[in-house]
Amino acid sequence: MLVATCAAGGVAGLATAGAFVSTFQPSERAKAAGAPVEADISDLKPGEMKVFEWRGKPVWIMKRTPEQLKTLADTTAEVADPESTKPYTMDLPDYCKNKNNTRSHAGHEENLVVVGICPHLGCSPSSRFTPGPQTSLPDNWEGGFLCPCHGSTFDLAGRVFKNKPAPNNLDVPRHMYLSENKILIGKDEKGEA
Repeated sequence: MLVATCAAGGVAGLATAGAFVSTFQPSERAKAAGAPVEADISDLKPGEMKVFEWRGKPVWIMKRTPEQLKTLADTTAEVADPESTKPYTMDLPDYCKNKNNTRSHAGHEENLVVVGICPHLGCSPSSRFTPGPQTSLPDNWEGGFLCPCHGSTFDLAGRVFKNKPAPNNLDVPRHMYLSENKILIGKDEKGEA
C-alpha cells in the first residue's frame, strides 16, 4: 500500500511539475505581444526562405546563395535607401549595418532576417527569387520581393527600389544567434527588444 501510494504521488508530482514548467514558455498571447521567438533554420538550404511569426507579423529568414549576395552590389544604385538610414517602424540594428549592405547580422551575411510587411499599405510581398524578365518586374531583375498590391519591389536585402510606392525598406527586427541554426527574433545580445 505504501509503495502504491508513493508511486501515485510521484506520478502526480511529475505531472504537476511538467505543467508548471510548461508555463515558462511564452503563451500565444505573449508571443503576439512581442515576446522573442526562437527560429530553427537547420533545414534551410541556400536560396530558400522560411516564415516565422513574431508580434503577429511574418518574419522572413532567407539563406542567400553567394550569387544572390553578389547581386546586392548591382542593386545598390537602384534602391531608394541603400544604407537603410530611414527607418520604417524600427531602426536597423547596428550589427546589421555593414559595407556590403547585406542588412544582416555580422558573421551571418548569408541570412536575411526581415519583417515581411510592405511599408506602403501593410501588404505582404511575395518572393520572386528567379532572376530575369518576368511579369510586373524589370528586365534586369536580380531576384527579390514584389508587393502585388501596388508594385513595390525589394532586392534580396529587403531594400525598396527607387520610384516605388513603398517609402522605406523592409524592417530588420532585433535578433541574435543562439547557435548556427537557431535565431532568437525580437531580442539581441544587449538584451534590447
